[in-house]
Amino acid sequence: MGMLDGKVAIVTGAGNGVGRGEAVMLADHGAKVVVNDLGTSVSGDGADQKIADQVVEVIKSRGGEAVANGDSVSDYDGAKNIVKTAIDTFGRLDILVNNAGVLRDKMMFSMAPEDFDAVIKVHLYGGWNTMRHASEYWRNESKEGRQPSAAIINTVSSAGLQGQASQINYGAAKAGIAAMTVIASLELSRYGVRANCIGPGGLTRMVGQTMKDVEVRNPEEYETFDRMNPGNSAPAVVWLASDDSKPITGQVLRMVGNSLCVYKPWEMGEEFFAADKEGNATQWDPADIGRILGRYHFRTSNPGIDAQQRR
Repeated sequence: MGMLDGKVAIVTGAGNGVGRGEAVMLADHGAKVVVNDLGTSVSGDGADQKIADQVVEVIKSRGGEAVANGDSVSDYDGAKNIVKTAIDTFGRLDILVNNAGVLRDKMMFSMAPEDFDAVIKVHLYGGWNTMRHASEYWRNESKEGRQPSAAIINTVSSAGLQGQASQINYGAAKAGIAAMTVIASLELSRYGVRANCIGPGGLTRMVGQTMKDVEVRNPEEYETFDRMNPGNSAPAVVWLASDDSKPITGQVLRMVGNSLCVYKPWEMGEEFFAADKEGNATQWDPADIGRILGRYHFRTSNPGIDAQQRR
């Protein structure tokens, strides 16, 4: 018995790297998988249907069930057809893994509008497009008395949660995906749908293009444990997709190599209040803000970057 027996999953961007590892392991644990991939380059150019077909063949060779889909997640109707492919082929949909993405790195002062738009369109719009159509299906199932036990798993990155120079487009998209996921968890829980994120790592095509003399391999080609295997995040996706994770929603897990942790969302730090001499609430004096933050929050009397630059 697999953890996902009887379930049907969509994995977008499943032709290579992280998404490929997730699709294969979901199938290994019993899920029937729609392998979605356009077969584009890292920057989103070109298309090759054979990429998705190859992953389907890998899954079938391991005893699993899968079908390829070549629609674009960035297209609203294309995303609708991805969901339709799962329902028409396998009769249902239980798991949506959003992993499709492109990369166009540049410093913001050199970035063209089309480079920003392309990344936002695939990552942010792509995630919303598929969630939009899948959530409509699950809501209708719930209203018909067939309450789902469904899972959305979206892919995020430290570029969005911690920041990374030259990736203002990619980071903005990934931060937006994390926010969308939290909101989806609030909106869809009544319909039996949980929504979480996974922050993966490893030697993917995206990483490989920034490194010289490295071999980018498919996840199933690693014979022993390797921290750089992009398939190392797949176990967390399998668990989040399973009914074992029912109590968990609105969370961001990071799984890189053999490391597992949970990201903490934005939190409010120590709170300060403006008051007059009698202790009555009053509006802040701008001149007091730096003094209060410097002394009580940053614990410094450093005059700041401008004064340092004038030295």
